[in-house]
Amino acid sequence: MKLPTTPSLRLDNKRALVTGASSGIGFGCAVALAEAGAHVVMAARTKKTLDEAVAAVTDAGYSAEALIMDIGDTEGMTEAFKTRPAFDVLVNSAGTAAHAPALETSVADYELVMDTNVKGAYFASVGAAHGMVAQGRGGSIIHISSQMGHVGGIDRTVYCASKHALEGMIKSMAIEWGPHNIRVNSICPTFIKTPLTEVTFSNPQRLEWIKSKIKLDRIGEVEDIMGAVLYLACDASALVTGTSLKIDGGWTAG
Repeated sequence: MKLPTTPSLRLDNKRALVTGASSGIGFGCAVALAEAGAHVVMAARTKKTLDEAVAAVTDAGYSAEALIMDIGDTEGMTEAFKTRPAFDVLVNSAGTAAHAPALETSVADYELVMDTNVKGAYFASVGAAHGMVAQGRGGSIIHISSQMGHVGGIDRTVYCASKHALEGMIKSMAIEWGPHNIRVNSICPTFIKTPLTEVTFSNPQRLEWIKSKIKLDRIGEVEDIMGAVLYLACDASALVTGTSLKIDGGWTAG
């Protein structure tokens, strides 16, 4: 009996773009893809932190370069895609939040979250997909969404709205771009230990509430996301599209 062939977890000769790559989850994703053999274009808004992140990856012997890009700047981002070779993988880890009770939400905060988490994600996907269609070999688009794209949360109405919108967007793009062998998926983490969550974790009551919701009784680490992003980027997930991979420690299980 002939044995089936295990799909490769390698990304040799692939080009990947990771937004929000200067720290936290985005940086972890960039490292995971680079370790698997991809040339990773690491994108973020702030040059100093981005250059430090890229240097850490290249000093380890992997292939990476920096791209100053703000996904909130649709025109600039679109131009960046047009002036570069096509990517085989897009990981959109850029995002923002403005947590507050719904009755206290300002128009400015609403627009900031929606422009980044929905509009930016939408046109980043479109920019990457144009290149993937043109090069004719498909690709993988991965958005770092959230468990809050599947449930609600106190003081997180705008954030939840943006992530629920992102999840719907992913499904529709997967349907449209499937004939081009472009896969579109999301990763939905629980609370992950990063510089952005330090304030939340420093509040004992908030931390206790978070731990009470996570069935595995611990908060997430960046490393918990790295295997997932590699899986969705490589051939091991060749038939996976239009769905979300929840890395939430059981939060959304009930």
